[in-house]
Amino acid sequence: MVHFVGAGPGAEDLITVRGARLIREADLIIYAGSLVNPDLFSEKKESCAVYDSSRMTLEQVLDLMENSEREGKTTVRLHTGDPCIYGAIREQMDALDRMGISYDYIPGVSSFCGAAAALNLEYTLPGITQSVILTRAAGRTGVPERESIRSFAAHKATMVLFLSAGLVRSVCRDLLEGGYQPDTPAAVVRRASWPDEEAYTCTVATLAETCERHGITKTALLIVGEAAGRTGGGRSRLYDPAFSTGYRKGEENREG
Repeated sequence: MVHFVGAGPGAEDLITVRGARLIREADLIIYAGSLVNPDLFSEKKESCAVYDSSRMTLEQVLDLMENSEREGKTTVRLHTGDPCIYGAIREQMDALDRMGISYDYIPGVSSFCGAAAALNLEYTLPGITQSVILTRAAGRTGVPERESIRSFAAHKATMVLFLSAGLVRSVCRDLLEGGYQPDTPAAVVRRASWPDEEAYTCTVATLAETCERHGITKTALLIVGEAAGRTGGGRSRLYDPAFSTGYRKGEENREG
């Protein structure tokens, strides 16, 4: 069987308990190159074979999976963060379906969550912003026009951009032309949760300069929107003493 496992954003102790167990039990591990912390393999079986998929094609990855399955072995396909976000897992699953190979998927902590932790921010603030857009700039892999950065910018919601630090100049241009103001808070987080993590806050107008000044061109997330610069926001109704929930009566409904 093949297990697609989310490795988390980088820190070895941010993988799920289930994911760590499967790594210990695996006969074959295929992992996503420099994006996955090799310390995750410290408890693997001595007999476990490990392959870096950054040097492989999809066909080579599938061949390894097929051979492992034929020999009755267990495969872990280890992706960075959570595999459902830019993990290229659907094409692998479709191929495994055609080959009749069973698989499952163990979620992981996404790097956009790791970036929030690095900045101590909350993406959704009452009265400020309640939506998060996860997207990327168009590079060698295109993006549908209806999902362009410029189009999304019109919403002025919190936006987290993956795989876009190397295109930061054009990203900033699209953000400004799409509707964000130059003084809109922004941030860049490189290698979230790794020992060499870097996190910087700025504005949309200074985002490109910030990335360039610190030499950040990859393995980074760009964060744009009011949430990136907020140390406060509207109070949550859930914990307001006057607000009733299914578990307690608010002061407004108490007698006396």
